[in-house]
Amino acid sequence: MSGYTSIWLEDFEAGQHAVYGEHHFTREAVLDFAHKYDPQPFHLDDEAAARTHFKRLSASGWHTAAACMKLLAAWHFKIRADAEARGEPLPALGPSPGYQNLQWPRPVYPGDTITFSGTITGARKMNSRPGWGLITLKPEGHNQHGEKVFLYDSTVMIACRGNTGT
Repeated sequence: MSGYTSIWLEDFEAGQHAVYGEHHFTREAVLDFAHKYDPQPFHLDDEAAARTHFKRLSASGWHTAAACMKLLAAWHFKIRADAEARGEPLPALGPSPGYQNLQWPRPVYPGDTITFSGTITGARKMNSRPGWGLITLKPEGHNQHGEKVFLYDSTVMIACRGNTGT
């Protein structure tokens, strides 16, 4: 496992970076996701997509976002499982109060493999909630050509050391 492996607020620092993993977008998965959740012509039909600015069939941005979230969550639960296996106490889990600046600067096409990663941009204790803090991070996705295809700014509540309750 590379990158940050923090589970407590006090261990996070701006600049820490982790690679969450890769997701390969197959044609079948792009079409399946679009049929279920985002049935726009450029996600469903080659000819219709060819007449758009995408030029060809492209994955829904929400498909890209879901793939990122799946890998990000798996990354964090792996960190927790590793700490638990070492017999360490686990912090209480906190929610995300939201995200900002969601962007899809380039389309994701069937056949693309996107590598998702994240960089911590800040960490601070919350004055309004003792035992809790906030980390900010910037998850991103890059295709196999190194082109950025996805990014956003995220905020997550993280327990301070010793906060194992809810």
